[in-house]
Amino acid sequence: MVRSDARAARRRPLPSFRSAVTGRRPRTRLAVALAAVLGGALLNVPAAQAGARQPAGPPPAAAACPASLTDKATCYTGQDVNGAHYAIAVPKKWNGSLVVHAHGGPDLGAGSDPARSVDDLDRWSVMVDRGYAWAGSSYRRGGYGTRMAAEDTENVRKLFVAEFGRPKRTFVHGQSWGGNVAAKVVEEYADRPGRYDGALLTNGVLGGGSRGYDYRVDLRVVYQYYCQNLPRPTEPAYPLWQGLRPGSTLTSAGLRSRLQECTGYTSPAAERTALQQRNLDDILAVTGIPERTLESHLRFSVFTFRDIVHERLGDRNPFDNARVRYTGSHDDRALNAGVERFSADPEARRDLSWDSDLTGEVDIPVLTLHAIDDPTAFVEHESAYRATLRGAGNGRDLVQTFTRETEHSGLSTSEYAASIAALDTWVRTDRKPTPASVARACAAHDSTYGTGCFYDTEFTPGSYASRVNARPGGRSWPAMTAAQERRWSRIDGVGIAP
Repeated sequence: MVRSDARAARRRPLPSFRSAVTGRRPRTRLAVALAAVLGGALLNVPAAQAGARQPAGPPPAAAACPASLTDKATCYTGQDVNGAHYAIAVPKKWNGSLVVHAHGGPDLGAGSDPARSVDDLDRWSVMVDRGYAWAGSSYRRGGYGTRMAAEDTENVRKLFVAEFGRPKRTFVHGQSWGGNVAAKVVEEYADRPGRYDGALLTNGVLGGGSRGYDYRVDLRVVYQYYCQNLPRPTEPAYPLWQGLRPGSTLTSAGLRSRLQECTGYTSPAAERTALQQRNLDDILAVTGIPERTLESHLRFSVFTFRDIVHERLGDRNPFDNARVRYTGSHDDRALNAGVERFSADPEARRDLSWDSDLTGEVDIPVLTLHAIDDPTAFVEHESAYRATLRGAGNGRDLVQTFTRETEHSGLSTSEYAASIAALDTWVRTDRKPTPASVARACAAHDSTYGTGCFYDTEFTPGSYASRVNARPGGRSWPAMTAAQERRWSRIDGVGIAP
């Protein structure tokens, strides 16, 4: 696919918080040995010729592959110069192309989790089984930071190139929050030939940070209105946009206990009190959150909001519900009169937006796959992404597919195989697939994996505002234009520090 020089010229300056990447290593003996195994045909371009500056650090070390890849691949692990652990797998029958993976979350541990990238390799081993090399970063730390995660994802691509040479084609894949990360990778790093050729975004949080969590903002305040136990009247008060006050020792188990106390959500309906049932009914009806993921959404609105506000934004508030009208409860008038209200700090909202919102500046093929009944990243995120690309004039670079599945964390293996194959063909031939053509092709992959093909080729999600209460100005996309991003990039310290 030929990339437009004019479009590439519109790329923004590098992020203010992006750390320097220095040094270049020649290919190691490990890569030379692998090249010999593969006949040298796919690995005869040294990293120095690839024109990429490589992050310094020790080379990857050979490691045991997950059981799903036993006898199918050679695996490696390591830690990059920024402290991010990573995993790499090269199939015994490599097709010459690479999938770079961006994981979801964000995890809230302090440091980089060495197990995360290995677990993800096992989870998406279908990519390696289909002949693609795979590389994934665990990111340098836990906590929120979309651009940080995007940089760490780009760094593991560079590390792969340094050790094994430039692949014939490189694809970036992201699931859940990793879809946001991978979409940011596309906008920030796919402007040069040879970096990324296509993107696969699955069950992605594609509304960005400044709007993509508004339904969890609503959950946080609606929950407290009915339950009055986060915080309790006897505990120190704090504004709910903090998620949880700094220094609180509340645990996930403690949160579950309070949720159960208020709603009886883990109990059979017959064992709930009348008040618990009414509280549960009102919370679910007003927020539109499925009962089976109520706890996980509340956990995000408590612990991850605290990370965003306290750890990343210096105790500034990026969230707003001042003019939201809540509906669906047994008494909307009382709810709207009593729910806590707040307005965002403009600079905090700017920094969250700059870190995670998408501009739609895309000039490589992007294929998305989303479960219609995804209970975590609602399918309407796809409408936000479609509107973002169209708003930037790049809707032609997007194909969206939908399935009748009901889970967030994993989709059918046959569908993942069909998706990467369709994207690869699109990149190689410049023939754009359709949802119907991807669905038809899935049957051949299902004969291998037997996990089913559940495409609904006629489905179109409603607007993002049809699922989430829109804030003022929140119906137009992109949430951050390319011009805004350029202006904000000149502000010293903008965004979220890595």
